[in-house]
Amino acid sequence: MSLQRLIVRALMKLPEGVILKMAGGEPVEIDGNIMDPRVQLLSAQGAKQPSMATMSPAEARETSSAGLAMLDDAPRRGVSILNRTIPGPAGEIPVRIYRPSDKQSEALPGIVYYHMGGWVIGDLETCNHFCSVLADECGAAVMSVDYRLAPEHVFPASIEDALAAYEWAVANGGEIGMDTSKIAVGGDSAGGNMAAVVCQEVKRKGGQQPAAQLLIYPATDPTDKGGSMQSCAECYPLTKEIMDYFLDHALPDKSKESDPRVAPALSDDLSGLAPAVVATAGFDPLRDQGEAYANKLKAAGVDTLYRCYTSLAHAFTAMSGTVPEARRACIELARDLKRHL
Repeated sequence: MSLQRLIVRALMKLPEGVILKMAGGEPVEIDGNIMDPRVQLLSAQGAKQPSMATMSPAEARETSSAGLAMLDDAPRRGVSILNRTIPGPAGEIPVRIYRPSDKQSEALPGIVYYHMGGWVIGDLETCNHFCSVLADECGAAVMSVDYRLAPEHVFPASIEDALAAYEWAVANGGEIGMDTSKIAVGGDSAGGNMAAVVCQEVKRKGGQQPAAQLLIYPATDPTDKGGSMQSCAECYPLTKEIMDYFLDHALPDKSKESDPRVAPALSDDLSGLAPAVVATAGFDPLRDQGEAYANKLKAAGVDTLYRCYTSLAHAFTAMSGTVPEARRACIELARDLKRHL
């Protein structure tokens, strides 16, 4: 563990009152939500760094990877991890398989997971800890998907990979110990967007609807410009400026903003989709989008559980090593998903 990582973790173990003083002394409140003191300290430190929106995609990927490595926890012990590839529409797709080590010979419920990163950054390390939590808490075989990123591969490359990965799991999941009759999808941020879109695309194609969909602070409507997109526009670590940066790289053709494969919330018919667990964070420009999509799913008759972690910020699935509330949220969401498997 690097010295910087050790220092960050030591600071985060200080009493909350001390942490709050280091973070400015007064709690941050937006829309009636009070920020977790540890998130507030991270936010204060992040404000001193250059915005990702000023970086090239390569620089953004490197910076993000280093930052998350300081904040997240290691994968859970008792979970085996295997890297491999599966066929995709433009070549092999790297994936990472997680399974409880004591259940190697069983056919387990499956989860196909898509990492966060605005379709521009992120890789199999981004949600490494959280995928191990899903495998452990759900007793599942989890396949994390390293889909193609923008700007090298713009829309619809990422969703093509996401859909191909789910369809491969349904047809071939037995190879990695999945019970192919029980395969859920999940993701956070851009990954939550893709999980939602996969459910809609599978319905459109008449395929096997996932057993459930886990949507964590999902991006569901790029045309949304109000509400939390304004009130949380400067929140750490996802600002409105950074969200615009992601969309500019991933969706250079703005005429596609209302395409349901980009904006699942704009789909005309959400009936018949997989049961949903939708989670948002209080300090996140995407908060209102996630809640609106959960409400639209409910109105369409979809079994939907909605949770807002009011004290947390975007990307909390990668903060389990430093923010206890983020760790608790990740465990709770994994157990919410387990009920559908």
